[in-house]
Amino acid sequence: MSDKLVTLAIHTEEKAQILNELLNSHGISVVQEEVTSDAPGAPTGIRLRIKESDLSKALNVVESRNLFSYSEPETYRTDDGRKRILVPVDFSDYSIKACRIAFNLAKEIHAKIKILHVYFNPYYPTALPMAEAFAYQGKEEAEFQNILDKVNKDMKKLCNTIDEKIASKEFPSVNYSYVLKEGLPEEEIVGFAKDYKPALLVMGTRGKDQKGVDLIGSVTAEVIEMTSIPVLAIPEKTSFYDFKQVKNISFLTNFSQRDLNSFDAMMAFFKDYPVNVHLTHIENKNTDKWSLIQLEGIQSYFRKKYPMITIDYKMISGEDNISLLENFVESAHIDIIALTTAKRNVFTRMFRPSVSRKMLFNSDTPLFVLRG
Repeated sequence: MSDKLVTLAIHTEEKAQILNELLNSHGISVVQEEVTSDAPGAPTGIRLRIKESDLSKALNVVESRNLFSYSEPETYRTDDGRKRILVPVDFSDYSIKACRIAFNLAKEIHAKIKILHVYFNPYYPTALPMAEAFAYQGKEEAEFQNILDKVNKDMKKLCNTIDEKIASKEFPSVNYSYVLKEGLPEEEIVGFAKDYKPALLVMGTRGKDQKGVDLIGSVTAEVIEMTSIPVLAIPEKTSFYDFKQVKNISFLTNFSQRDLNSFDAMMAFFKDYPVNVHLTHIENKNTDKWSLIQLEGIQSYFRKKYPMITIDYKMISGEDNISLLENFVESAHIDIIALTTAKRNVFTRMFRPSVSRKMLFNSDTPLFVLRG
């Protein structure tokens, strides 16, 4: 392995010094570089770079110390108070697309980014006699080390790609770091997000008509239904890469109080953009007069609250909801579909697929899922 320098993390000055001292105590040399932003008044960070040959050791040191665990009060004392964006990745092309969107948004809202990869360890304890179990354990440990080495290599490659895109100005320069977790992806992502408390999760997915194994897509569907944090799901084929591109949003509503809360949460991200919001209601039967009255009432309410944006409404009636919605999305040039969803238990997720899950696998339009 070469001794070229690779980026381990970008932190605030205080955290960078803590990490620098910890790595030095384990014999790992660190080069620190100041990272500045083009945005006026944006905070700076410190990039920590280490030798490529020390990367695996450094990751083990950081992981074993549970450094900067976001469930501890001390972390909140030393944290810089910026918003956080969490980007779970599987090293696919659409993970890169999710990173690009997250970096662009982070620059606009002065947020920092955590890139998360969850890897699965297939080792399970056996019921073999002790002597045989030790023999198998040695083999399994070697295989697990191979998995860990590959994960570290893939993460290093992703960070190198990100650094190259920052250097070429394709990505803005923002504070970012990464973490590796072992376990089931959907469970680890939800658990980590609960501690890390991001303002948003940005995740990639294949979108409609994609064949083959879609790990991150199915994981995205599970995370959406398990977490209470807003999720922006990015299909592989979408041309969307920046919130500045968004002109038209379809906001699905069932006239609930949670929809009102979700709309406010959505506007926290889009308040500075001249967007057109289409309040969209879907019914299986013919259009109900009372539904139209409710749509007009919600439209009037939001027009008064958000006079800087254009708000209209659309009623969709028919049995094939997803197909009809897709037709509307295409005809109205919708850039993002936003909707409210509730946390669902495992049996509900298995036997009653949510609208968000159906849309995730049947649309190439980004999906903004809010909890309300």
